[in-house]
Amino acid sequence: MMHNPMAYMANQAYRGAATSVPPLKAISMLLGGAITFLQKSQAAQEARRFEEGHVYLMKATAILRGLSHNLDFTNGGAVAERLFQTYNAMILASLKAFGRPHARESFGRIVAGLTELREAWEHVDATLRSGKAVPADSARRG
Repeated sequence: MMHNPMAYMANQAYRGAATSVPPLKAISMLLGGAITFLQKSQAAQEARRFEEGHVYLMKATAILRGLSHNLDFTNGGAVAERLFQTYNAMILASLKAFGRPHARESFGRIVAGLTELREAWEHVDATLRSGKAVPADSARRG
């Protein structure tokens, strides 16, 4: 049993999505959820509803934490390590930006990075479903 309720929620979010849809689709959906929650957090901050913004921020970071804790380092090797670093960098950047004067710009960069990551996973998923080989360059971006 996990002692950290946020870590537990993050794991549950990932596992729930991963069991109801194919894994690559789950990743795309979860990244979309993180993006949406970060956008809602930013909107709430701009409206000076900081408690609401913080709730959305915690939901976004819980998703990213769930993704980072469910990486397969044995099979994923360097790609899994890079994804772990990326997810955690996004979490830290989001937490550091919240409520700061530069939050809009920071959240914009974070959302853009997550959007690019989601699109890369969607490309890999579409390529695998079409039966084509995934170029090594595409796999490294995920």
